[in-house]
Order: sequence, then C-alpha cells, then structure tokens
Amino acid sequence: MTPPAKRTAERLTVAVTGPTGDIGKAFVGALERSRSVGKVLGMARRPFDPAAHGWRKTEYRQGDVLDRAAVEDLVRGADVVVHLAFVIFGGQRETREVNLKGSRNVFEAAAAARKVKRLVYASSVAAYGFHADGRPERFTEDVPPRGTDGFYYSAQKAELEGLLDDVLASAGGRTEAYVFRPCIVAGPDALILIESLPYVSLSEKLPGAVRRLLDVMPILRPVLPDPGMPFQLVHADDVATALRAAVLGRGKPGVYNLAADGVLTVSDLAAALGWYSIPVPELAVDATAKLAARLPFLPPEADWIQAARVPTLMDASKARRELGWRPKHDAHETLHETVRAAREEGLLD
Repeated sequence: MTPPAKRTAERLTVAVTGPTGDIGKAFVGALERSRSVGKVLGMARRPFDPAAHGWRKTEYRQGDVLDRAAVEDLVRGADVVVHLAFVIFGGQRETREVNLKGSRNVFEAAAAARKVKRLVYASSVAAYGFHADGRPERFTEDVPPRGTDGFYYSAQKAELEGLLDDVLASAGGRTEAYVFRPCIVAGPDALILIESLPYVSLSEKLPGAVRRLLDVMPILRPVLPDPGMPFQLVHADDVATALRAAVLGRGKPGVYNLAADGVLTVSDLAAALGWYSIPVPELAVDATAKLAARLPFLPPEADWIQAARVPTLMDASKARRELGWRPKHDAHETLHETVRAAREEGLLD
C-alpha cells in the first residue's frame, strides 16, 4: 500500500504597495527568497519590470493608492498585505492626500478582504515626535506616538497609526496588524540620507565653474554643523527581513522598533563623506529649527532640522526577542556602505 503523500503547506500570496521604494526593493527581494511565499503582487504608479530586478515570483500591477478600486483589486487575492507606499518629501497638501487618504484605502480594503490574514505597515521613528518634554532615554514600543505638528511627516505617521487601529477595530479586529517603526533607513538602494543633504540636493543647481572649484580646493568642501545629537541607522536589507518575519506570521502582531546596533553623530556622517564638521550649540540648532518652521519657501527637506533638536533613540530588543530578528549590519557599516553606493551613483564627488 502506497503511503499518503505529505500535505504541502500552501504558499502565501503577498500584495505590496510601494515595491520599488527604498524599503520596497529590499523587501520584495527578501520575499523572493522565501519558500513560504508563492506570489508577490507589487502595485506602483510607474511601470517596472520584475525580471530586471531578478524577481520571478513578482507580478507588476499598475495602480495608485488613491484609486480605491485599484487597491481593492490588488488585495482581493492576497493572504498578506504590506503597505510601504508613502510620500516623504513634498508639499503638505500633496503628502496628506497620498499618505492619509491612500493609506486609509489600503487599510480599509485589507480589513474588508476575506482572505487577508495579516496587514503589515511601515511607520517610522518620526511617529514618536520630536518633543523636549517627557522623553525616555530609549523609546520602547509602549510609548504612544505623539508626532510633531510642525513637522508634517512626523504628524502624519502618528495619525496613521491611530487610523489603522480605528479601521481594524471597526472591521471587527479580524485582521492581524504588524506596525514597524524603523529609524533612518539606509543602504545601497536607500540613499535618502545622502540625497536629502543640502549640499547634495543643491549641487546640480550650482554653475559648472563653482562645482569644479570645489573639486580642486578641499578647503571649500562642505561643512556640516554637528549639534551632538545621536541618531540611529538601519540597513534596508535588515528592515526587509523584519517585514518578512511579519508576513510569515512570526511573533505576535503589534508594534516593533527597528534600529541597528550603534549610534552616530553628524561628525561620523561628515567623516564618512570626507567633509568637515563643526560643533554647534544646542540653542543655535533650536533657533534654526524655529526659523525654518516659519519660512514657507524652504524645501520640505528643511523640516528634518526639527529632528536634530532632540535625540530619538529606540530600543529594538522586542523585534529581536519576538520576531527572531537579527540585523546583519550595524550603524557604522550601514553608513559606510551607503556612502560608497552614493559615490558610485555619482551623488558625491
């Protein structure tokens, strides 16, 4: 008598918004390597070719999170929904439309879809806010998100976590939710740390003669003011493995901080770039941040000055304990890998 064949576990179908963003590329790559994932549905506004990334399980779906019908079509056949689409830089009205309305569409569609078991959402350390009062030495997940009103990215991230709770509660709490609060995400495919530096974002606007002068005269290299506030980094590949753990249902649903070992200062950043740094008194940073908040003509990147006013360091031990998360890169390794990639991309001279 032939013994019955062993039953093979059904592989997951995962729907992802923002699959080609800084976190998205590393995350989809991590899903591609998982034997428990059978199909990845990646929705983006702009076309992309999965084969160009070496992705074999991934299907491209053209769509916008603001299009409720497109979102519902994306999640209809999914077992897990992962929401990564988010606008970081842009006008306040534009970002609120995409981030709030678009995220609500994803949350509500996932909660209403009968097959969806889990919803994974990438929030941010910015959700905690940058407040001088009542700050712990290290933020743990039980500290409620407060956001910072003058920094709309921070305020929106905090508001969205509350919105997610409300949507899932209204739907009966059937869908499990994992919320991740990574610190600054960096790595070869996540260059926002470098791209947002004023010297980098403005360099293309400088006359050619000025750029050549900077190249031949080191004394004119950029100088970064260092307020002495520590900050954390996490590699995009390590964020991807944490998100994948949630997709696979490891640990308990809930909120998880993500940060690599080690802390950095602006002086560390300047040294990695080959630039100069100078110490800046805390009062000067505070005054600069307040001034930036009052100047409507400054680019959205200037809002990040708010983050330099107070340290926001997170304790990421819960992800290690509950999810078995083991980041492969520490903060310094991540920084140097990011700078090397930025040079190769031509962002730095």
